Parts: sequence; C-alpha cells; structure tokens
Amino acid sequence: MDHKERMLAGLPYKAWLDGLAEEQMANKKRVYKFNHCPPEDLDKIEEYTRDILGQAGKNVKIMAPFSCDYGRHIEVGDNFFANYNCVILDVAKVTIGDNVMLAPNVTISTAGHPVHPLSRNSGYEYGIPIKIGNNVWLGANVMVNPGVTIGDNVVIGSGSVVTKDIPDNVIAVGNPCRVLREITDEDRHYYYKNNRFDIEDY
Repeated sequence: MDHKERMLAGLPYKAWLDGLAEEQMANKKRVYKFNHCPPEDLDKIEEYTRDILGQAGKNVKIMAPFSCDYGRHIEVGDNFFANYNCVILDVAKVTIGDNVMLAPNVTISTAGHPVHPLSRNSGYEYGIPIKIGNNVWLGANVMVNPGVTIGDNVVIGSGSVVTKDIPDNVIAVGNPCRVLREITDEDRHYYYKNNRFDIEDY
C-alpha cells in the first residue's frame, strides 16, 4: 500500500510521497485560477469551481477566496453555498448534502497529526472523513474536526468547534460544540430569535 492509498484509507501517511505533493500542487493551480477569476465572469467561476470539486450538484456557489488540499475528495449536493474564506482540508473524503450553507471563515478539516511529539515529528499524519447532511447551516468561524458527522436540518452556532457527531434537527453551539436544543415546527415562524416573519411566503 503506497502513501496515497494509506491516506485515503485513513491510515498514517506522509504527505510528500507517492505523488501526493504533485497532486496538491495541481490543485493549488486550480484554486489559484478560481480565486483570481474576475467576479463578473460567472461562467468561468462555475467552470473553475467544478474543476476543483470531486462532485457537485446543481446551483453550487463558492465565494473567493477558497482553499482546499486536493478538491477531488470534496462532494457537495444541490444548492451549496460557501461564503468567504472557506477552508476544506480534504485529505480524506468530505461529503456534503443538499441545501448546505457555510458562513464566512468556516473550516472543515479531515486532517490531523499524532498527539505525541515524537510521533508527530516523524512526519506521519492522517485524515478521517467528514459527513455533513442536508439542510445544514454552519455559522461564521465554525471549525469541524476530523471524523465528525453532522446530521440533517442542523444549525451550528458561530465560533463553534465541532469535535463529535451532531444528530438531526438540532441547534448546537460552543467549544466543544454541544446540542443546545431541538428545532421544532414553531421555529418556522421566526427569522431571528423572537422576531416573527411579517410576510406570508416564507
């Protein structure tokens, strides 16, 4: 098993061996083109977005600047939106469902390093897949750690550090991120805290 195979299997690997450095460089060039594309050239922006991602549904929009390791290991569904300064470290697979919104400065990191300094200094690292369900909103400055699964219909509050799985239909906040409460049908009638919609087409 070479180091690329080890990386994709979630085993310790060295990121500069067996063509991985070359793959990262190729992706850096794709990301550079995307981040420096004129903002009015919407067709090129879409082309470059789809060239980076491994799989993308309909209506996918990422705001520059954007950063990722390989790009090919990122799969997003329909109606995906990532705001400014999104970082996805995709040394392992990142699977994102439909109708997902990422606020500014969200980091999704499958990558990690051993805790012990001697093991860490050996150069070995690892990647553990991350899965994000449908209808999820990650607030500004959210950090999602390796191995996490976030369920459907979840809101993660700004500044949270998600270290463990989050179930469906909840608001979760904090560092480490914990479930605050369940999302109910009553929540549909409010757009912000206790502010009720004053329109009928929501």
